[in-house]
Amino acid sequence: MLRGYIRRSVTGPFLFSLGACTGLLLVNQLAKRFGDLVGKDLPWQVIVEVLGLSIPFIIALTLPMAVLVAILYGYSQLGQDNEITAMRASGISVAQMLRPALVGGLVLAVVNFLFVDQVLPRTNARLGNLQTDISQKKPAFQMREQAINTLHPYSIRAGRVLPGSGRLRDVEIFDVSMIDGRRVVYADSGMMAFDEGGVDLVLQLYHGKVHEYKLAEPAKLQITRFAHNTIRVRNVQNLFERDTVNFHRGDREMTTCEMMDQVSSNRRRATRAGATRRHLASQDLRSLMRLYQTGDVPRIDDTTKVSRCGRWRVVERAIGKLLLPETIQAQQPSPPPATLVPQQPPAVIADTSARALTVDISTSPVLTSLTETLSNRQDQQSSRVSANKFLVEIHKKYAISVACFTFVLIGVALALRFPRGGMGLVIGGGLSIFAVFYVGLVGGEALADRGFVSPAIAMWSPNAVVFLIGVLGLLRVRREFGSTRGGDLGELFDALTRPFRFRRREA
Repeated sequence: MLRGYIRRSVTGPFLFSLGACTGLLLVNQLAKRFGDLVGKDLPWQVIVEVLGLSIPFIIALTLPMAVLVAILYGYSQLGQDNEITAMRASGISVAQMLRPALVGGLVLAVVNFLFVDQVLPRTNARLGNLQTDISQKKPAFQMREQAINTLHPYSIRAGRVLPGSGRLRDVEIFDVSMIDGRRVVYADSGMMAFDEGGVDLVLQLYHGKVHEYKLAEPAKLQITRFAHNTIRVRNVQNLFERDTVNFHRGDREMTTCEMMDQVSSNRRRATRAGATRRHLASQDLRSLMRLYQTGDVPRIDDTTKVSRCGRWRVVERAIGKLLLPETIQAQQPSPPPATLVPQQPPAVIADTSARALTVDISTSPVLTSLTETLSNRQDQQSSRVSANKFLVEIHKKYAISVACFTFVLIGVALALRFPRGGMGLVIGGGLSIFAVFYVGLVGGEALADRGFVSPAIAMWSPNAVVFLIGVLGLLRVRREFGSTRGGDLGELFDALTRPFRFRRREA
C-alpha cells in the first residue's frame, strides 16, 4: 500500500520531467542544425530521421536528471501535504519511505545502462554517418544578382537576374581552373538551367568576349569574341546519397565489450613498444661496452580479439543486427590450381645459434637512431592514451547509470529535510546537484584522458560525493522528526551560508 502510493507520487513527475527536458534539448539541437537541414533541400524523412537519432543521446543525459527532479518533487509534495508527518506518527521509518524509491532507482539504473551500452552506440554511429552524408551534399544553388556567386572553379557575377526565367544580364565569370593563367568571360546576356539529371549547371552566354592571361607571357592578353558560348559547371546541385555500409566507430559508437577489446589491444601495443625500447637501450649499452650482441628481439603477441563478456556477446550481436546493418565481408579469392613442382634438393641451413656476433673494436659502435627511439616512445604513449580514453568511456557508462540510484539518496534527504522547499527546491536543488555532478564528470574525463588521474577515480568521484552527501543527509533526517514547521528555502540558504559567516567577537 505504502510502496504503491509513493511510486505513484514520483512516477508522474518523472515522466513529465523526462519529456520536458528531452523536448527542450531536442529543440536546442533542432535550432543548431536547422540551417544545415533545411537549407540543403533534404527530404522531410531525412530531417525526421536526424531528429529521431538525436533523441537517444539526449535521453542518456536527461534520464538521471528526471529521476532527481521526480524524487525532489514527489517527496517534497508529501511533506507539504503533511503526509510525511502522518507516516512518521504512524511508526513508518525513513528507511521504509526510502525503500520504494531505491528499488525504482536500481531498476532505472539497470535499464539506463542497457540503453547507453547497446542502443546509444548504434544510434550514434547511424547519426554520425547520416551527418557526414548531409555535409557532403551541397545546398540548393540560387544566383544572387550584384554579388559574387562561388561555384568552384568559377566565380559568377550577374548584374541582373530575371526571377523565374533563368535569364541573366551583364554576366562576368572568373575562371581559376587554369594552372598557368586566368580567364575572365564577359557576356551581355545569358541563360542558366540545370541539365537533365538536375546536377550540372549549364550557362548559355550570348554576345561576349573572353580575356585570357598566361603567367608565361605577362605582357600579352588574348581576347576572343563570341556570339554564343556554353559553360558547364559540374556537380552544383548534387543528389543526396546515403551510405548504409561504412560506419565510423569511435569510443562513443562502441559497446562496453568492444571497448574492452580495444583497451586490451592498446595495452599490448604499449607493452610491446616498451619492451622494444628496453631492448634497444640494452643493445646500445652492449655496443658501447664492446660486448657481444645477442641479436634477439623480444616478441609479444598482439591479440586484438579478447575473450571477454562471455555469452553476453551473443545478445550484443543480436541487438546490433536490429539497429545496424551487417558489414559486408570481402570474399576470399579461390586458391590457384595445384601444379606439379619439381622437387628441389633440401637447402642446407647453417647453424648460427651457437655463434655470437662480435663487434669490431676498430670501428665505432653502431647505436639506435634517434628517430627509431622517438617512434617507439610515441607509439607507447599514444597506445596508453588511447587505452585510457576507452577506459574513461567504459566507466562513464557505469557512472551515469549508477547516478539514477545515488540521486535517489540525495533527493530524498533534501526533500525530507526541507519539506517546504516547493518548486524552488525542485528546480534550484535539482539543477545545482546535476550541474555539480556533470561538471565533475566532464572535468574528470579531461584529466583522465591526459593521464593525470585514473579513469576509475575520475568517473566515480562525482557519484561518490553524491552518495556520501545523500547518506549523511538521510542519517540526519532519521534522527529528526519530519514536520512542515520549518524546512523552507530560507533555512536551506542559512545552512549553506553558515560556514562562511564571520562571528562577531564579544567585547
